[in-house]
Amino acid sequence: MIKRIVFLLIVIATVVGWAIPVRAADISKPNIIFVLLDDLGKEWVGCYGAEGIETPRIDELAEGGMRFNNAYSMPQCTPSRTCFLTGQYPFRNGWVNHWDVPRWGKGYFDWRKNPSIGRVMKSAGYKTAAAGKWQINDFREQPDAMVKHGFDEYCMWTGWEEGNDPSGERYWNPYIHTKEGSKTYTGQFGPDIYNQFLVDFITENKDEPFFIYYPLALPHGPLTTTPLEPDVTEKYDMHKAMVRYCDHLTGKLMDHIDELGIRDNTIIVWTCDNGTSKSLTNIMNDREVRGGKTLTTENGVNTPFIVNCPGTIPAGVVSDALVDFSDMLPTFADMGGAEPESRFVYDGFSAKDVFTGKVKNSGREWNMAMGSHGGVSTDKGIENIYYFRDRVIREERYKLFVGTDRKPEKLVDVINDPDEKKNLIDNPEYAAVVKRLYKPIEDMPVTDSDPVYTVIPDYPVYKNDGKRSKIHKIGHPDNPKGDHLELKKKEIEEYLPHIGRP
Repeated sequence: MIKRIVFLLIVIATVVGWAIPVRAADISKPNIIFVLLDDLGKEWVGCYGAEGIETPRIDELAEGGMRFNNAYSMPQCTPSRTCFLTGQYPFRNGWVNHWDVPRWGKGYFDWRKNPSIGRVMKSAGYKTAAAGKWQINDFREQPDAMVKHGFDEYCMWTGWEEGNDPSGERYWNPYIHTKEGSKTYTGQFGPDIYNQFLVDFITENKDEPFFIYYPLALPHGPLTTTPLEPDVTEKYDMHKAMVRYCDHLTGKLMDHIDELGIRDNTIIVWTCDNGTSKSLTNIMNDREVRGGKTLTTENGVNTPFIVNCPGTIPAGVVSDALVDFSDMLPTFADMGGAEPESRFVYDGFSAKDVFTGKVKNSGREWNMAMGSHGGVSTDKGIENIYYFRDRVIREERYKLFVGTDRKPEKLVDVINDPDEKKNLIDNPEYAAVVKRLYKPIEDMPVTDSDPVYTVIPDYPVYKNDGKRSKIHKIGHPDNPKGDHLELKKKEIEEYLPHIGRP
């Protein structure tokens, strides 16, 4: 059972098993790069058995490091990213639903109310940078938000800003925010700008520890051409070109740290925020897999996850250890000798000993995933759709689906039933498994938190329905008895915002 943890991390001068020949004095503070792709499932990554796509540089990371089979993200953008940034599950930090802050307004990711992995690493003496997609602050209203969240340098797509059409572009002619402000980079390809920004940052900080958060915009839609494949036009060809460009950018970063001679002291974690768009299907290990973005099925939340650092991370290892995005803040803090902010409660565990090969299994007994689709803007602020959001609890073999009424709905054996078709919930032989997996639900709050932020007078609101508050929540005890299914249908058909472009 995972309990709330507030942990104290101690800087260790020498770690058993680390045999890094270069910069030995800095072993206690390795460089850390967290690479996060946007909307890409395992079925599009070569080393996971994907067919019809080549990802040689990503595969190289896996061959020289550790590839995980049971790493969990959340099902969609905002829940995954805030889980990573805070070390907290969505039910705790409140960002259960997706929310496009620049497009919908109302609230924002508040540095005063939330933990931040950037601040944690900066407090330990790391130089910090972020480049790519952010989307949880409006830089027009909060131009220095990245600094407040702990990032010394940044180069971010602004997200689609309501009323500012150029901001919708993240690829060709991108609209990007830096310390110099926001502008369109005419004739340029956004992913190249983000990558070169980080190459320059690494060069400038190669002699001191650095932490990089690299949330690529790729390969999220809209489908686009790339500088390497400018003439592709067909849907699947464009998607494959975008995936191959992710591979190219990954390789460019790897080559640069090799050239600087700091590869043996740089930990790279390569992963994705959620599954592929449901409109895309591919073959993986002789099995057809449809994209699972927004879903809590394995194709939506069991994300590709690779860790690499020669001499520190064992090479050629395939791990079945359970890890998820809430583990990254405590893990990176542990590796870098940082102390998380003690005023917050964290849900994650340090996976340092798993990454370095000291232990086979992580300290967690289960993974959890929840959250997706747009939230609701009311007179009370940004609220989640559900009083208690449906979620999944997964061990290495069994996985329990729990509904918005907090009741178990489905039990599957993900090892023998990878498509999650056979429901074992009513089979008495599995009663003990259901009971065991349901125990964490009993320890979770009855009500999910809503996003918490400091209210700013006259903060822009682009999307609002002031009539809806509290009563809108599916599963709320004040809802009329028996309206659950009707309200759920109404939410989906009438109130969920369009989520095709975020």
